[in-house]
Amino acid sequence: MTNAASPAISPAAPAAPAPLRGGALALLTVGLAFGTFMEVLDTSIANVAVPTISGSLGVATSDGTWVISSYSVAAAIAVPLTGWLARRVGEVRLFTLSVLAFTIASALCGLATNFESLIGFRLLQGLVSGPMVPLSQTILMRSYPPQKRGLALGLWAMTVIVAPIFGPVMGGWITDNYTWPWIFYINLPIGVLSATSAYFLLRGRETKTSKQPIDAVGLTLLVLGVGSLQMMLDLGKDRDWFSSAFIVSLALIAAIALAFLLVWEATEKLPVIDLTLFKDRNFALGALIIFLGYMAFFGSVVIFPLWLQTVMGYTAGLAGLATAPVGFLALILSPLIGRNMHRLDLRMVASLAFVVFAVVSLWNSTFTLDVPFNHVILPRLAQGIGVACFFVPMTTITLSSIPDERLASASGLSNFLRTLAGAIGTAISTTYWENDAIYHHAVLSESVSTYSQNTHAYSNALGSLGVGGDGLTAQLNAIVTQQGFMMATNDFFRVSCIAFVVLAGLVWITKPKRGAGPAMGH
Repeated sequence: MTNAASPAISPAAPAAPAPLRGGALALLTVGLAFGTFMEVLDTSIANVAVPTISGSLGVATSDGTWVISSYSVAAAIAVPLTGWLARRVGEVRLFTLSVLAFTIASALCGLATNFESLIGFRLLQGLVSGPMVPLSQTILMRSYPPQKRGLALGLWAMTVIVAPIFGPVMGGWITDNYTWPWIFYINLPIGVLSATSAYFLLRGRETKTSKQPIDAVGLTLLVLGVGSLQMMLDLGKDRDWFSSAFIVSLALIAAIALAFLLVWEATEKLPVIDLTLFKDRNFALGALIIFLGYMAFFGSVVIFPLWLQTVMGYTAGLAGLATAPVGFLALILSPLIGRNMHRLDLRMVASLAFVVFAVVSLWNSTFTLDVPFNHVILPRLAQGIGVACFFVPMTTITLSSIPDERLASASGLSNFLRTLAGAIGTAISTTYWENDAIYHHAVLSESVSTYSQNTHAYSNALGSLGVGGDGLTAQLNAIVTQQGFMMATNDFFRVSCIAFVVLAGLVWITKPKRGAGPAMGH
């Protein structure tokens, strides 16, 4: 028994491991970056290969889109579970196991001999991918000295920025020059390097674990709600949205399940998703701005290459080259901004990002059908400034006051919202773009008649080339369609410009301390 006269001595909490330095830190940075790059890359690399995969496995291209949807649905469910899983397993162990499982699932995808097995392996790949991106962010920040954690965040952001840009380019090149399984096989050396470096460099640095009971109700509601929502967003446009009973059913399931999930998790003692994170002002507002900003940004990322390929006649490879310059300045500026964040007002930097996005959108809205290639890539190059100024500062604001033990949960939840924003942005932007093109086609068609001088002159010109009858009608319709999509593209970027201007002002409702960086261990 303790002597009553003696003060009780409580055991000291174990000291956090010292940050890594030198070659070990550099190797860990590369390994974690590769893991992040691999996971984010797989969200887009298969997109351009869908027709090839469908033909190879003997299914319709419309069914082949399940190669994309199955992965995105599974990943959307898994990402918000990161914090809960990390508390049970440990962050280092969970990251290493996720990368190894992802690598094995990638090999199985490449070895798939039929469509059903490929979809099953893609589901598995998406499920195990969930913790990889948020934990790579958390582990990297914790492994750097406090004064360099902004740099760590900048380096992490580089991989998240670059991977979606190069995914379609690499997917198209691999499919054209090799066979489609290689879009999955390229993950094998990357995954082995990432998992090996994490395992050997982070041994003895495992985070505290606890045997938390499984929140079965919360987990079930999460799977139903998020899975149904993601499927609705992925399949809605192809099925004409709410004119499809299947899409309506998915929307109802998602709405009911997510509503019950919010109520249940708010009262559950050990929830699968920590909703109390939203009580932190900077996390709640930062996550909201990242959600809205990424939704608007990703919409332009989707529409730009679609416009190039469907309207301007670019090949997939040429469209990729036109899209890629956005990564150039982003790669250079992200670590520089990260290194100097303690000197900057992060709201000013993030606001500048949205101003740049607005200017680029306005620039894109002036394009015409005869715009040359060098004029197409210039705004994409300038957009890289906005990308660097958006991701790093806003992520820093969002995580700036989150305690160390809750960082994995916060990172998982914020990354889930970012992923969901991308899906919503894609659905809204493509639907708006196509509907607006139909509207402009109808308006322009009214001016095409035998009584129009321009129509008469153009018809005579085509007639002199031997084009007449149904061929003439088809040619006139193709021209009207092309012009309609060009006008819809201009409209889309004008709307985007307005959205970014609003977001530039919204940033100022956050209140990060000057010189704030991602807070750790307080």
